[in-house]
Amino acid sequence: MASTVTGGPRPGYGQLLRTPGAWTFLLPGFAARQPFAMLTIGIVLLVQHTTGSYGSAGMVAAVTGVSMALCAPQSGKLADRFGQRAVLLPGVVLHTVSVSVLTALALADAPLWALFAAAVPTGASVPQIGPMVRARWAAKLDGSPLMQTAAAFESVTDEFTFVVGPVLATALSTGVHPAGGLIAEAALTLVGGLLFAAQKGTQPAVRRVSSADAAPRASALSIPGVRVLVVAFLGIGSVFGGMQVSLTAFSEEIGDPSVNGVLYGVFAAGNMLAGIACGAIAWKSGPRQRVVIGYVGLTLAASGLWAVQSVVLLGALGLLVGLCIAPALIGGYTLVESLVPASARTEAFTWLTGAVALGQAAAVTTAGRLADAHGASAGFVVPLVGTVLALVTLLALRSRLTPEESPAGPATDREASGVGHRTRVTVD
Repeated sequence: MASTVTGGPRPGYGQLLRTPGAWTFLLPGFAARQPFAMLTIGIVLLVQHTTGSYGSAGMVAAVTGVSMALCAPQSGKLADRFGQRAVLLPGVVLHTVSVSVLTALALADAPLWALFAAAVPTGASVPQIGPMVRARWAAKLDGSPLMQTAAAFESVTDEFTFVVGPVLATALSTGVHPAGGLIAEAALTLVGGLLFAAQKGTQPAVRRVSSADAAPRASALSIPGVRVLVVAFLGIGSVFGGMQVSLTAFSEEIGDPSVNGVLYGVFAAGNMLAGIACGAIAWKSGPRQRVVIGYVGLTLAASGLWAVQSVVLLGALGLLVGLCIAPALIGGYTLVESLVPASARTEAFTWLTGAVALGQAAAVTTAGRLADAHGASAGFVVPLVGTVLALVTLLALRSRLTPEESPAGPATDREASGVGHRTRVTVD
């Protein structure tokens, strides 16, 4: 276990990246998590091209998202129990094969039910690289104030993938071949996933259940605070899914499909820039308050999307929406460190990732149908509704985001992690 940083260089991004062994999992992890940002938009662009329907494309993408949301926590639980490598090796192979089958069926004009059938294993086998990287940071930095910086850094990395991934998938699908985005997604999954799995030295230690411990291992979802965060992340997923489909429909309506990747990239860039700032600010408020404040801003920003008809204004409002997502995401992931014991953190992270995917899947389906029937403006209503419902739940149940006090006193495992302390985090 790493000791708490009490002196020396300030706990900024520079010190975080000098953590021994960090680059061995960061670089392959970055390549392996790109497909997560490419999969939905790649499916939407290919299936819309072959069927001519955003609704059909959205439904296929939604099946993928639902399948991932249901299976991701099980993948995280297995990784906590048997190790990340044991889960990743068969997973990346299965995902590559599944995406290839889905792509071939779409290009062969297969019936919609066949695409649904192929979408199930495609979503179920999505490698949970982001949660696994977060778990590796938690294992290396347990007891260090750098955990807050790591949470911010991971959010920035996630959002950078949502800058690069959709733009790359869109460029390949519109400029090279309609299946180009999905083919690249499968290739990156295979190569990046295998390279990441090869880094055995940095994966969290497997905590074996002793024979004396007869009680079954509790799910991370049994913790009330995790359930509240799942609802909050469902709303964030509705923003991602609604924006992807609605921006695509908007670009088609104005006769310039290439602007889709630019608009989505601006939206994701806002999230990335806010993530950088979140790791550089000396916060006086705790992560729970930042989640609530960020969510209020996100809901207000999303409320105007449906009324915008200008590319410039839509880009500016999309940037604002992106800026509001990062505080909620980073605050939520930081709270996991204080709410969930180390033995269940990978599972907890995958519940949150799965919630984003499920919210995205529902939004893609709903926004696709609305865009088909009433145009892109109707599709933009989906992020508004999703964030409003999640915000109401978050405000009503925010007290559950406070870690329970241990009867053992102040020397608890959660306090030892350093989470919850007001730590000055600056850019090194």
